Amino acid sequence: PLALANAPNKIESVFKVSTKTFDYIYSLVKEDLMAKSSSFVGLDGKPLSLKDQVAIALRRLSSGESLLTVGDFFSVSPSVVSQVTWRFVEAMEERGLHHLRWPNPEEMKVIKAKFEKIRGLPNCCGAIDTTHIVMSLPSVEASKVWYDKEENYSMVLQAIVDPEMRFRDIVTGWPGSVTDSCLLKSSGFFKLCEKGKRLNGNVIELPEGSHVREYVVGDIGFPLLPWLVTPYPGKDISICKVEFNKRHYATRMVAQRALARLKEMWKIVQGVMWRPDKHKLPRIILVCCLLHNIIIDMEDEVQDELPLSHHHDTGYRQQFCHSMDKSAFIQRDKLSQYLSDGLPP
Repeated sequence: PLALANAPNKIESVFKVSTKTFDYIYSLVKEDLMAKSSSFVGLDGKPLSLKDQVAIALRRLSSGESLLTVGDFFSVSPSVVSQVTWRFVEAMEERGLHHLRWPNPEEMKVIKAKFEKIRGLPNCCGAIDTTHIVMSLPSVEASKVWYDKEENYSMVLQAIVDPEMRFRDIVTGWPGSVTDSCLLKSSGFFKLCEKGKRLNGNVIELPEGSHVREYVVGDIGFPLLPWLVTPYPGKDISICKVEFNKRHYATRMVAQRALARLKEMWKIVQGVMWRPDKHKLPRIILVCCLLHNIIIDMEDEVQDELPLSHHHDTGYRQQFCHSMDKSAFIQRDKLSQYLSDGLPP
């Protein structure tokens, strides 16, 4: 039923990826799809090729259209769209995970240099942020735990992002009622950092002799920790702190942009999802994050055509976390002092 999978000029407009990226994604999942082969057929009774199946799944994830609409587009039934998409998600989980991993020491050097280039923050290893995937739930499943502070039912995604907007660590599956700080503290990333197994690389010495360890940057919804630097709260703060906050904001903006790009590219996680299976949804979110990274890793030109936005949680107010660690307080002051010393008089 599809000539699309073999029509390069149509691939970009229909799937939002270049032919090269489409072929790479196909090569990743082909064996798994073959191993679980079942004869999916179109409405004309002809069997769907593996490329057709990848095309259907990518269209469903990238457009966010209903099973019926995607089915009409490809002349297949809604149940085939559903089964094919889920099979693709399973194959991507199995074959694509190497596209989402924590950087090795060599990669981290490059990441730190790129973060420093943004607005001067030294030894920064990532930017952290969260976003809500909004759901419409049947009344049977609509328990308060999924009800967030903005009165939506939602699932939260926490992501740590590098300067290229690549996801380096994600956590999802948690209900919308969970705060950013609570989600962080429940994450494997938090436990690794607290045990000294992550963000445990080079400590740098600043010109005046103080030392700064590796850290990530996040907004005031997160706790201030030795390895997580948040901005100074309040408006009545010194010029030096205002300057630090500006630089901090510009640096952590990459995480907001990455989440906005994720939702713009993979529209299944944008807007309101109609009665999703809450056990399958985290796996769909993960696969959208893998696809997001693959587009960056493939240097796909498609990404250059997307608007650069940082709005990914429209209508959600800023959370505020009062928790802070004393040694982290000192580290933030050291960074602030260092950055203000570099200012012109």
